[in-house]
Amino acid sequence: MATPSTQITDFSKILEIFKFPGVDMTSLLEARRKDVEALAQANTLAYEGMQALVRKQTEMLNASAQAIQAAAGRMSDDNPKEALAKRGEFIQQSLQTAFENMRELAEMAQKSQTEALAAMSKRAEQTMQELKALSKHT
Repeated sequence: MATPSTQITDFSKILEIFKFPGVDMTSLLEARRKDVEALAQANTLAYEGMQALVRKQTEMLNASAQAIQAAAGRMSDDNPKEALAKRGEFIQQSLQTAFENMRELAEMAQKSQTEALAAMSKRAEQTMQELKALSKHT
């Protein structure tokens, strides 16, 4: 698989073959290099965000398993009325925890996506500024 740097090198070789008059190849190549770097940064941020989500989900699953084991142990010795009340309380707490966990995961995913999008948006803004500057020179 081609790496970003080899892709830029290949692109620069193609541009050297077709030397276009009035086109600053160095600036063009530099801009494309920055585009590839921004894309790589966005991908890295997205990947790191996904890894953090998986780690958090694993922590939540482990905590839930421990809570279920502890609750099962507490409920086994009770009389039927107390056991039913404890089960109802446990279910209510479990649902509340599940909703809190879903909210936390959604916030983590949103933050990760926002960071990745910001990296791409920043580069898009820079590209627009570069195009404006280029149009002023021609």
